[in-house]
Amino acid sequence: MSNTAKSLALASAVATAITGLTATTAAAADVKCYGVSLAGENDCAAGAGTTCAGTSTVDYQGNAWSLVPEGTCESMELPAMADGTERMGSLEALERDLPA
Repeated sequence: MSNTAKSLALASAVATAITGLTATTAAAADVKCYGVSLAGENDCAAGAGTTCAGTSTVDYQGNAWSLVPEGTCESMELPAMADGTERMGSLEALERDLPA
């Protein structure tokens, strides 16, 4: 094999490896995680009467979501509720910490 052919083969292998790494990184998408955002810092969905991003009115509002890396939503450390019950993020809307 000539030096030119070897160089082309090596360049092709490097390009394929970089493409594979990019695809793997892109596959680790963000997911909607309910009940983890502070008031006014949600990405969307904050219940009736709200428009979307930044419209939650209560910290950790259960029906408001933020985008988080896949696999981290339900394991985030959040402060306990006033009665001592632990809070956890959820991939579905929650009925806790809703505005009065």
